[in-house]
Amino acid sequence: MRKSHPIRRVVLATAATVSGVVLLLSLKPASDPAAASAAGAAPQQTAAAQESPQGGAQAAGTGTVTGDAAQTQYGAVQVRLTVAGGKITKAEAVQAPKGGLSDQKTELAVPKLNQEAVAAQSAQIDAVSGATYTSTGYKKSLQSALDKMKASAGSSSGSSSGSSSSSSSGSSSGSSAGSGAAQARTVTGKAVQTQYGTVQVRITVSNGKITKADAVQAPEGGLSSQKTQLSVPKLNQEAVAAGTANIDSVSGATYTSTGYKQSLQSALDQAGG
Repeated sequence: MRKSHPIRRVVLATAATVSGVVLLLSLKPASDPAAASAAGAAPQQTAAAQESPQGGAQAAGTGTVTGDAAQTQYGAVQVRLTVAGGKITKAEAVQAPKGGLSDQKTELAVPKLNQEAVAAQSAQIDAVSGATYTSTGYKKSLQSALDKMKASAGSSSGSSSGSSSSSSSGSSSGSSAGSGAAQARTVTGKAVQTQYGTVQVRITVSNGKITKADAVQAPEGGLSSQKTQLSVPKLNQEAVAAGTANIDSVSGATYTSTGYKQSLQSALDQAGG
């Protein structure tokens, strides 16, 4: 018993040493993959963090915006814009009148309207002769898309959108700031009902003067369309020249002229004179 006791201790000590070495060897390889995976996770998170701000910056000035569908006598017209850097780079009609003669008018009008929208960077474009309804619907949907574009730019980037958001910020702030009078503002007057349809005028005001006027609504259909095409451009010019609603009526378009002046006065009242 006395002789075996020291040997047993040696055996036990040796077994413990071997077990310890085995444990160390088994733990070391397991720790390396964990360290490697932890090291690999950091670059991935950094890349993701870098991509997110970039995506946000692109969304503020680049993307597509689709206007509301505008119903016309011959079908719906809906415009989609491609925007880059706050500017229209492409315009297209995702909906347009179809069937019979409408196909021919759509093929004639839409390409021209698309080009004018990109060139003008606004909804102030000329109607295509022979496609009045399609042109009117196109401009309404285009204006809707532009309004959405400005709202999106204003909410995401605030004042960084520059001149593209100056009209929306000006209309919301009114004359609360002293420098607001120096900025261009867009104001839309009340819709005025006439015997032949609704007339509604929108004006752009800068430094207290009308720099642009246009009718966002005017009588349509039959003879009314002809009178609208005849009278509205003249009324727009007179509004800018006079700077007031005291303008002459266009001969042969008395109702449209009267409605125009009433809506113009309403816009001027909102603009502060």
